[in-house]
Amino acid sequence: MGIFSRTRDIIAANVTDLLDKAEDPAKMIRMIIMEMEETLIEVRASAARTIADQKELRRHIAKLETLQDSWKEKAELALSKDREDLAKAALVERQKAADMGEQLTSEIAVLDDALRANEEDISKLQAKLREARARQNTITTRLEAANNRIRVREAYAGTRVDEAFARFDMLDRRVDLAEGRADALGLGAAPKSLEEEIAELKSNEKVDAELEALKAAVKKG
Repeated sequence: MGIFSRTRDIIAANVTDLLDKAEDPAKMIRMIIMEMEETLIEVRASAARTIADQKELRRHIAKLETLQDSWKEKAELALSKDREDLAKAALVERQKAADMGEQLTSEIAVLDDALRANEEDISKLQAKLREARARQNTITTRLEAANNRIRVREAYAGTRVDEAFARFDMLDRRVDLAEGRADALGLGAAPKSLEEEIAELKSNEKVDAELEALKAAVKKG
């Protein structure tokens, strides 16, 4: 069963209200657009039939006008031959053709009204269809953005993040092992030689002398 029962329902429909009440707005807007497109096709088909009917009626009216002219000529011929009875009968037939032409003309006027109504309906349906398609684009964009946010949050809260941090921990452990190996190479190093120790004492003496000189300079200042 369709959402709308007739063209007027579509024209009067509030698309926003329909979507607000829908459990699945994306599905609802697709259904709305589909039904609008189908209704638009039907209204255009109705307008095409109306135009075809008008053309057919105008052909009949043209034939009736030709027939009226023919009966008039026959009436004139009968009068010229002093056959008033035949002239009168011809004029009666001419009047029948005229009456039929007037009736068909009034039918064309009715069809004109129907065609104008179809044109208005087509214009309004097209406007509603544009509105629905615009809402569909908005809904699609919002839905895509929401899905992207969900994927990002799932990525942060999921096992992939835990696995990444586990890999970081593994790298830290490898660095610790490398540093441990470097430190271990310094363990058990050979003791300093006598010359090295004496040179170190001389160096310390120089440093101490410079320190005392600096202290004296500071006091004088």
